[in-house]
Amino acid sequence: MTSKVITLELTLPYFQVNALAFIPSVSEGKKVKTEWAVFSHGYTSHKGDCLNWATRLVEAGAPCIIFDQPGHYLGSFHEVSSWEDFRLHAHELFSEAFLRLQGLMDLHLPGQYPAPTSVILGGHSLGAFTSILALELAQFQNLKRVAIGVGIGIGQRQATHLFETAFYEKTLSLRRQLVSPCLDSKVVFSWLKTEKENMTVSSQRIHLITGEDDIVVGAGGLEAFIEVLQRNGNMVTWDRPRKLPHHEPGMATPHLFSFLRDQFGWK
Repeated sequence: MTSKVITLELTLPYFQVNALAFIPSVSEGKKVKTEWAVFSHGYTSHKGDCLNWATRLVEAGAPCIIFDQPGHYLGSFHEVSSWEDFRLHAHELFSEAFLRLQGLMDLHLPGQYPAPTSVILGGHSLGAFTSILALELAQFQNLKRVAIGVGIGIGQRQATHLFETAFYEKTLSLRRQLVSPCLDSKVVFSWLKTEKENMTVSSQRIHLITGEDDIVVGAGGLEAFIEVLQRNGNMVTWDRPRKLPHHEPGMATPHLFSFLRDQFGWK
């Protein structure tokens, strides 16, 4: 028996998104892990960017769910009605996704799995940022928590984001049409930079994976973000792969899994 993939929608009062849940197989004596994972993607992309991560984890027995960021058309044809809704509530989808994953586990593996003891919250770029915010949601306070951020840092260049440079001007005119109008890149990137520089999340376990060749994060960007996180008393570790371009987050899979194996003592 192979692992199951379940299609579903996540709904909050502010928006609706699509998601995929991955239910481990319990055949051949395989055991379901007590560490469950929730992942999301970066700006203008879709949940498929996290597919390799979820596939690797569910093969190891860890239940997973991946979801689309609100207002991102490559994943879900649902709008975001206001920027304030996204800014204040997008990270709450990690909690909703976890609750839905619990319900699906009860439905498909009734009485065949141990209760979760830990939650792995992660994402790429924008998804990485919102996953770190989600660490402090009430839903997760009775669980051991760890966030994994792929392709994230605080850009040190004068432009707000690489997409705002002349080099990417033509690409950006297209990419702006892949998200709800209220999620314009100028608004999103300015918000991300300011929020990362002034992040208040504290006393959490965070692991960052950003490639040396990630030209979006750029030189010094990872180190600047680590400094902010450590200043708030977070326990931060990081990997700096030589090859992990920003647009290929699936390449982070072996680094992500290696960290989790060591963190939780997986065999």
